[in-house]
Amino acid sequence: MHIREAQELIRGAYYRRDSKRGLYATFTWLVEEVGELADALLSERMESIEEELADVLAWLLSVANLVGVDLETAFKKKYTNPPL
Repeated sequence: MHIREAQELIRGAYYRRDSKRGLYATFTWLVEEVGELADALLSERMESIEEELADVLAWLLSVANLVGVDLETAFKKKYTNPPL
């Protein structure tokens, strides 16, 4: 799956709810998930780490949808030729 496909999947499933919640509250959920990822990394439980990484990605895609950023394009623009 490409980033754009993942972003569209999240848009289809959650955009309406994310829009009602608003950008700031959606971003707050992203930050909470990053905290949960930190806890999972400290626990060294691979299953939890995988779940939390997926949650962080999903919330990041939700934020990107709300601000109208195609994350795949933005990522490629910034990281296709990174400086050494």
